[in-house]
Amino acid sequence: MGGWRDMSAEALEDHYSPSRWSPRLDRDTIIDAHLAVTAAGTERARASGQTLLHVPYGDGDREKLDIYFPTEPSETFPALVYIHGGYWQSMSKEDSGFAAPPLVSQGVAVVAVGYDIAPKGRMDTMVLQVRRSLAFLVQQYPRIRGIYLCGHSAGAHLAAMVLSTDWTEFQVVPDIKGAVLVSGLYDLEPILHTYVNDALNMSREVAQRNSPMRLVTPAAPAACEVLVAVAQHDSPEFRRQSQEYSQALRAAGWSVSLLDLAGVDHFDVIERLSEDSYVLTQVILNMISRA
Repeated sequence: MGGWRDMSAEALEDHYSPSRWSPRLDRDTIIDAHLAVTAAGTERARASGQTLLHVPYGDGDREKLDIYFPTEPSETFPALVYIHGGYWQSMSKEDSGFAAPPLVSQGVAVVAVGYDIAPKGRMDTMVLQVRRSLAFLVQQYPRIRGIYLCGHSAGAHLAAMVLSTDWTEFQVVPDIKGAVLVSGLYDLEPILHTYVNDALNMSREVAQRNSPMRLVTPAAPAACEVLVAVAQHDSPEFRRQSQEYSQALRAAGWSVSLLDLAGVDHFDVIERLSEDSYVLTQVILNMISRA
């Protein structure tokens, strides 16, 4: 285990508050700025491309997908499935299409997943919803060839939980070829002791059974490639979690790389996926082109 158990309550709150670590903006403005950037980027993506919005994968209000199709779709095409962050209690798929333009222009579909956020959504439910959304996607869209998961922050946690799915109960096995986990949390236990759990209301058991760190299985022969990305200005705890999770995957035989992105914080590390030339955009396109 890391040293989080030795931290004071105050230090723990600090380390699990990403907005306190950015050198760009102060913590009162950075989250509003992030919401504005991602919402505006999503609006642009919706205006410029071919989309299918609010596709229901279940009966719940938020159990919907937004699909951004490739500009020139071939017979079959890869899909990047984006799972938004917001500490499992804010944001939505309406903020989740900003990364589409550079990808759809290269023949990749982008799918933004909606899920129930806290306090309505419970952790077990959110994990199940994301898994169900993928099962729905592959059943409904046979033209999709290969799925690449991309999640930010809480979304990276949910994407990592997808990697531990036993698909037998879903009657379908999505062909997940890659996962890009950006500034995520992979051990939920420390946040039980912070403000983050006020809305989530997780017990220790719930936190443990939904911690990807505890669910790393030996890699299957065709296991997907995993990229764990972390920002230079993520908090030391977020950075530690990314390092330890990537080490655990590597030890279990997964094909994994840790990408430490210089000059970005917890927020612009993902916002910049709207830029063709951003290093993470290029890494994702390279991962997809190799498959």
